[in-house]
Amino acid sequence: MEKLRRVVKEIAYVQDYTKLSTLHQSLIPILSLASSLYRVVLSIRHYLYHFGFFSKHRLPVPVISVGNLTWGGNGKTPMVEFISSWLADSGISPLILTRGYAGGDEARMLTRHLRGKAVKIGVGANRAATAACFFKRHGYVDPRDYLVEGKWHEQKEGSWINSRKVGVVVLDDGMQHWSLQRDIEIVMVNGLTPWGNHQILPLGPLREPLTALGRADVVVIHHANLVSEHNLRDIKLMMREVKKSLRIFFTRMSPSHFFEVGNINTRIPLDILCNGVVLCVSAIGSANAFVQGIKKVFCPLAI
Repeated sequence: MEKLRRVVKEIAYVQDYTKLSTLHQSLIPILSLASSLYRVVLSIRHYLYHFGFFSKHRLPVPVISVGNLTWGGNGKTPMVEFISSWLADSGISPLILTRGYAGGDEARMLTRHLRGKAVKIGVGANRAATAACFFKRHGYVDPRDYLVEGKWHEQKEGSWINSRKVGVVVLDDGMQHWSLQRDIEIVMVNGLTPWGNHQILPLGPLREPLTALGRADVVVIHHANLVSEHNLRDIKLMMREVKKSLRIFFTRMSPSHFFEVGNINTRIPLDILCNGVVLCVSAIGSANAFVQGIKKVFCPLAI
């Protein structure tokens, strides 16, 4: 199964099928048929939501969705962590809603990284129900009720700032979770491999057609420091063709220190490996970006 997964991924990111092996090429007709069926299912689902056959839940607090158009390695979870940490430091207690893929390892990582902050993490496929449980347990407060002429307004009965009540919901991997309405749609894009072969799953890496960028308010191009200026310009032009008003930002992963596996609170400086050999072991969605990032930190060390 792992070999098949690797073969499918190689097909998804190749531009010229003639360069593929016989095994790879033999799978293309099957993947193409599955991709066509998936596109039909997406269209039916879209129309069911559009015409009200499926309802969209509106939560009583602002909702920020962080998602993507392709499978893993786009920096969704680090962005969710960044936004949630910023909100907590600003006195607004966020609730992160995640499905808990892969045994919930991302939820556990977020819990470790955000420990000590007023951040709550809810795990479950039914995110509206998960949110309702947290609202009942902790209460909620809508920060927009205290916004007057662009400034926060304090009520006499007490400040909502630094309240433990939920003030904002952050959807981790929320772009395809259409059952919840959102106020801000942030789409993460892997700058190194933005769209692969431009095909829908499973023939390509796209979870939706690129026209879905029209729903986005903000696009963040991740690993921008590993991409040439020319390629970044092409990515921006392509997205602006879908939506001219799209706000586009750039991010990068910048390693700060090592820590021991058995003690995540340790902070070991990066230069401890000077003149050493580094073995990279990765289980993240974009291993190529990880390796390139390590090379930029330790070059010219052997990887």
